[in-house]
Formats: sequence, structure tokens, C-alpha cells
Amino acid sequence: MRYSVTPHPIETLLTWVKSGEIAIPEIQRPFVWDATKVRNLLDSLYRGYPVGYLITWRNPTVKLKDGSLSAGKRILIDGQQRITALMAALLGRKVITKDYDTVRIRIAFHPQEERFEVSNPAIAKDPAWLADIAELFSPSASVFQIVTDYCQRNAGTSQDAVFATLERLRKIIHNHVGVIELADDLDIETVTEIFIRVNSAGVELSQADFAMSKIAVNEKYGGNLLRKAIDYFCHLAVAPEFASKIENGDPDFVRSEFWPAMRWLKDVNDDLYDPTYTDMLRVAFTYEFGRGKLQDLVALLSGRNFETKQYEESIAEESFAKLKSGILAFMNKTHFDRLTMILRSAGFVTSDLITSRNAVNFVYIVYLRGRREGLAADDIERLVRRWYAMSILTSRYTGSPETAFDLDIRQLEAQGLRSYADAVIATELPDSFWTGMLPQLMETSSAQSPYFIAYLAAQARLGDKGFLSKDITVRDLLLNRGDKHHIFPRRYLQQQGLSRGQYNQIANFVMAQSEINIAIGDKPPEVYFKEIAEQVNGGPKRYGGITDPEVLRQNFEENCLPESLLNGQVPDYETFLAERRRLMALRIKRWFEVL
Repeated sequence: MRYSVTPHPIETLLTWVKSGEIAIPEIQRPFVWDATKVRNLLDSLYRGYPVGYLITWRNPTVKLKDGSLSAGKRILIDGQQRITALMAALLGRKVITKDYDTVRIRIAFHPQEERFEVSNPAIAKDPAWLADIAELFSPSASVFQIVTDYCQRNAGTSQDAVFATLERLRKIIHNHVGVIELADDLDIETVTEIFIRVNSAGVELSQADFAMSKIAVNEKYGGNLLRKAIDYFCHLAVAPEFASKIENGDPDFVRSEFWPAMRWLKDVNDDLYDPTYTDMLRVAFTYEFGRGKLQDLVALLSGRNFETKQYEESIAEESFAKLKSGILAFMNKTHFDRLTMILRSAGFVTSDLITSRNAVNFVYIVYLRGRREGLAADDIERLVRRWYAMSILTSRYTGSPETAFDLDIRQLEAQGLRSYADAVIATELPDSFWTGMLPQLMETSSAQSPYFIAYLAAQARLGDKGFLSKDITVRDLLLNRGDKHHIFPRRYLQQQGLSRGQYNQIANFVMAQSEINIAIGDKPPEVYFKEIAEQVNGGPKRYGGITDPEVLRQNFEENCLPESLLNGQVPDYETFLAERRRLMALRIKRWFEVL
């Protein structure tokens, strides 16, 4: 058996949590239950209904510096929400809401009707209710006095009946809950797998979640504060106004070294890269430890010596220090700003063009390692741009990102950043890629495909004008939500019986100003391309402001349109798509060469 099952009274479990015997890892940060679920849990306990099992695991026994052994705390693997709900309702503990507000959840009880409800101002004024049952469970509570006061407010009620009801309520802490304790000799990988599986029915959890739980429960090396710093940074990146809540509501954190490192975010409204805690852990861990698999982080934070297979306090201490260093490097304003600046300089000017979060994470590592190796700023920028472009074009971090991270960081350390990056790029993007493989990969109708994203970034970087635009660039259109125009209009192709997957081919899209898109409408391409040819040869101005044939030629080249269209000669749709894919691939190649 890899676990044991033992019933324990709720009172004992709460005592364990208060004393630190069981550590709540705050995995589903913040508390995700609403108050009605807390009410329902208490009602089930009052009625004697089962409320499920808890699952705990004791950290591996760690060898201390003096040679003695220390058994680790139990981590609450499953059941955090229930335990937190009980501590909030019965002991009056505050919880953090999804908006990061610290609040009290007050559950009211009606002794005469034996009914629970979430407390509210109306209930608080109603003498028939006890507005907060936490008062009953206070160590200094006098049940006799509470009953006396209640009966005085509710004439005609029986003191004996009310006393018996409240005693029944107080006894819910003697209800037993089954605790499944995982064997303490299980390895980290097995516990991680169990952890993810038992939580899969609720919020989907991952290796990063387990790592966050390990960080949160370690107060000795500042893990609880580090976990808070990670959470706060991610929240601030999305909602800068949250800074006031931190400054007013968490003075201890404000006095820590983390707040000065991140408070610059309160003045930033840039959403190009809004990292999650998974992103931060991946970057900080891979950068500092030279490893790519987060389960290794869990093991190292536990103190695992990979050579001896033993657990040592010195390794845990060192691992927390290294992770903290990596997190501070991630938060650094100069580092973060330079990363986003480099991505924009490559043409990825909006968050809509950042479709591979793991690719961004790895180039952040490339940037940080480049600084560590002392490379010139210009060389770092070039490496970051080219590695990111290669990553999205080859979907390098899409399938098994941790495996790819682990391979790349180990090789990068062995060979050096510049030599490894140049070798990989040359292997992954040979000349045949641009003329053979890429045009085939571009046969897709997904506007979120990495190839269309790369094409738009290429146009933004190269300064290309929008379709039929004299002055407005693709960069302008991306920043101001220009239109994706169907070169062969959608309605026109639908009338010919083509499916959505056929008329929405990415090779049928150009970025265009809305007024140009509207002017073209559903006109057949042979009609409006003929009118465009007339426009630059003295005819009426119908589409945009281009009136010079050479400017039109340049616009068609920038938008990868076949030359035959200059004279209003339109090939059949499939021929057009094949030719445009070829031209788009060459445009992306030109972009890559100048990165």
C-alpha cells in the first residue's frame, strides 16, 4: 500500500493546521469557494453527512547541517478548500478573494429552524439569527451567556432547546474526516503524479502548481513571501491598479525586498507579455538551475541530492536562494522592458501576435543568459529575435515544452549561447525550409497559425504598407485593429461552393484599412483588380490613394501579390493561393535575414 487511511476529528485537523503540522499550500490561490459553499459544508457536517477525504503527504525526511534528521511537514494535497472554509467559518480566519481582497466569511445560524445562511446586514439585525457562528467556537465563548442573550432577544423560546441546538452545532468539530496519508517514502515524481490526478476533477493543476505549493509552505527559507511575490507580480502585470491594495493591505510585503523590485508595474499598461506564475517559474528555474523540468524544481526545493538520492537541508536552502535570485531577475524592470522591446523590434507589436508563451519564456532565458555571459547588447537582441522567430516557425515549444527546455538549456550551457543558437537555427531553418516546407505549412485556414503570425510580424518589421494603402503601414493596422481582407472575397467564393476552410486560407488574407475593405466589398477579383489597374493609369480613384503604377507595384510586392494582378489578370483561386504562399514564405525569409 502506498497510503494509509485514518479518521481524525475536525478539531484535531484544525489544530494541526494552526500549529503548522499540516501546511496548506494555497494551490488554488486565492480561496476559490464562494460563501454559499462554506454554508453548505457546515450544513452537511451539522446533519452528519460525509464531506469527503483529505489527502496529505509528509515531505521527505531531510538531513540537517548538524547531521541529524528532520521529518518534514505534512502538505495538504487535497482538501485545502474545505479546511480553509472551516477555519474561516469556525475560527474567524480571513481569506483572500479572487480580487485579492482580505475578507471574513461569516456564516449565520438560526437555532430555532436549525438553518445556516451566509450572513448579511438583514440577518445581522434579525434577533432570530446568530450572525456569526465563529463566536460559538471562540475559546473564551460562554455558551450559557450566548443562550441567555438569545432568549432575551427572542421571547417565548426555550433555553433548554436553544442550548441543546447550539451544543449540537459546537460538536461538529468532533465529526471525523478520513485522512489519506501518502507514504513518506514515495518519490517526488510519484507524489507529483498523485497530486495532479486527485485534483483533475476540479481546477486543472500542473507541475507548476505543485512547485508553488512547495514554495508556499516553506517559511524557513522565505518561501511563503516568495510565493506571494510571484502571485502579486502576475496580478499587477494584468491590473496595475492592484498596487494600492498591496500598499494599503500588506505592509509586511511592502517592506520586503520584492515590492521595490516590482512596484514599477503600477505605472505600466503594456499587455504584450502578461506572465503567469507558471511562466515565472519556468524562466527563473531554467535560467538559474540549468534544468527544464519543473518536477526537478520540486525535488530540489525538498532538498534532493540527485547523486545520492538523499534529502539534505543545505540543498533545499541553496535551491530557495537560487530560485529567489531567478525570480528577482525576472521581475527586474530593465530585463522585462528589454525583452518586450526586442519582441516589438522583431515585429511582434501586439499581444495578439504573441501566440507561443513558452517561446517567449525561453527567449527571456536566452536574454538573461546572454547578459550573464557578458555578450554585447546588440548581439543579445539579435539572438533573442532570431531564436524567437525560429521557435514559432518550427513550433519548438509546442508539443513537449519541458523536454525542449531541458534539452536546450543543457546544450546552451555546454556549448555557449551564441554557438548553440547559431547551430540550431542553421539546422532548423535551412534554405529548403523557405522554398519547400514553409509554403506547404502555410496551407491552412487558421489565422492564429504561427506562419501567418510570422508573416504579419515580418510586414510590421519591414515597414510594409497595408493593401492598397499609400501611407498606412501594416504596423499601424495591427496596432489599430485594421481589417483582414479576403483578396478573393468570401461571399464570392461561397457562391462558388467553397467551404470555410477553403475561403479562409491564410494566403487569401491581407491587412487593409477598413474603408478599402468596405469599398471592395463582395466584388469579384477580376472586377476590382481591373479597377485598381485603371486607377493608377488615370482612371477614377476607388481604392485608397495610390495613383502611381510603380507605387502600386511596390505595394503588391510588399503584400506578396502575383505580378499578373497588376494588369487585372486574375489566376484561378488555387493557382493564386499556391503562388501567394511561395511569395509569403520568401517575405518571411527576408524578414528573418534582417532580424
